[in-house]
Amino acid sequence: MTWRHLRREPARLPLLGLRLLPRRARNGARTVLGRSGAFPRAYALWDAGHRAESLDAVRGAAHGASPRRLARLAAFALAVEQPGLAEELIAALPHGRLRSALAHRSALTTGRAVREAPSGRWPDLTVAPRGRTPHHDTMNDRGSPGAVRRVLHLVTNALPHTNAGYTQRTHRIAQGQRAAGLDPHVVTRAGYPLTKGIPDTRARVDVDGVCYHRLLPWLAPADEAAELRAGLRRSLPLARRLRPDVLHAASNHGNARLALELGRRLSLPVVYEVRGFLEESWLSRDPSRSTDDAFYAAERARETACMHAADLVVTLGETMRAEIVGRGVDPDRVITVPNAVDESFLEPLPDGAGLRRELGAGEDAFVVGTTTSCYGYEGLDTLIDAVAELRRRGVAAHALIVGDGPELEALRERAAAAGLGRAAHFPGRVAADEVRRHHAALDVFAVPRRDERVSRLVTPLKPVEAMAGGLPVVASDLEALREIVEPGATGELVRPQSPGELADCLEKLAAAPETRRAYGRAAGERVGRDRTWKAAAHRYIEAYTSLRA
Repeated sequence: MTWRHLRREPARLPLLGLRLLPRRARNGARTVLGRSGAFPRAYALWDAGHRAESLDAVRGAAHGASPRRLARLAAFALAVEQPGLAEELIAALPHGRLRSALAHRSALTTGRAVREAPSGRWPDLTVAPRGRTPHHDTMNDRGSPGAVRRVLHLVTNALPHTNAGYTQRTHRIAQGQRAAGLDPHVVTRAGYPLTKGIPDTRARVDVDGVCYHRLLPWLAPADEAAELRAGLRRSLPLARRLRPDVLHAASNHGNARLALELGRRLSLPVVYEVRGFLEESWLSRDPSRSTDDAFYAAERARETACMHAADLVVTLGETMRAEIVGRGVDPDRVITVPNAVDESFLEPLPDGAGLRRELGAGEDAFVVGTTTSCYGYEGLDTLIDAVAELRRRGVAAHALIVGDGPELEALRERAAAAGLGRAAHFPGRVAADEVRRHHAALDVFAVPRRDERVSRLVTPLKPVEAMAGGLPVVASDLEALREIVEPGATGELVRPQSPGELADCLEKLAAAPETRRAYGRAAGERVGRDRTWKAAAHRYIEAYTSLRA
């Protein structure tokens, strides 16, 4: 969050600022930074995807640098998650307070240490009973036992300012629940969207009929415990006014802790929806990180405590459910509500010819791509390498990667270095109503995730949306993706991080349009049968009703 970076890691702010700029302004800012000295140039190079050159610039600036400048360079290395370089620079500092402070920040950044729990800490959820007893007041006096009318969802971020798989799932769940007769309300984490640098101070926003509430304290909380207290101060009056029947928190444990404390005070049942394992995402961003690191252990323990304390745990797939049950959570309290689609996604895709012409991909071109967030574990480098290999084999292949993220500029550089030129397309993030237009330009949807713990556990939403429109999917052969793709029926599975094998599979599909169409038809039928938000809404209603009863 922005205010945390200001307090704890100000060296990250220029990187975040650059990512928020429109592309033309971002390019201009890079040009200015590149002419402003070695240190600003390092930021410009990193944002442009020139990672090695950026680190070389930092090393060059370190020669003969003053202790203060060395400290700034070390802070930059920590901000871009290069702990090895940071520790080289820290070792060059004279012993003293500055060196000790940076060494401690390095330990926090790498996960070897975690911040001490502050005073006024959150409740000890590892021993809190699940049974709800009236604390300050009770809200269960409305309607008959078991009746559910209003649900209060607690989430991290939301539409309209954040458009991602997480926020789309929240919105579709709420829309499905409204269509089923419930009255869902959504409340975002304390400070959002101001914490993301978005100057929107409205306390409530309606999106497609769904009410989104914001918790906006006057002062930014300094740590997680202060955030919990601020969230509680703002959400408790809201909950008393709305009088929900169920509290439904979605990842991560910050939202779950707030819901559990509200539930304790208001004698309400709490559902915790585990949409991912954030400690696994953290682990995936740096190969030097380990499951033995203090940060990983602490985050996992907090998540697990929330799972145990909640009245019901919801998750996205059977692989994720097995992981949760493996942490000792009662299997009778863990249900699966998989990623799904709005029924409009089941309609035929629009004509993709116009977008293909805009991209410069002719009728005979073979376009493979994805809509996703550009993180390392997504394995998009493998897709780029596979498309480059296809073109070397004479296949008129194009890559279309729709989305944004920290790896986007590096992916553009990789495509240029591979000689893809105008055969690689990176439109960035697009509006939700533009997603199906980009699906229509594809022949195959790719999910080339790396073989990492987070990829093996978490089932993504984007391929389900693509399948709903009748696209065949080629994905990495990982447990979570096997739940979505049936080889030889709805698509194919290939070994992760194997560009050659991915290219072989894509080459066969490029030459077999009938097979692609058959896979796409089967994919659309499967999603329509098992994975709509309307069906999910009824699954939630059954779960809520059982809790209230």
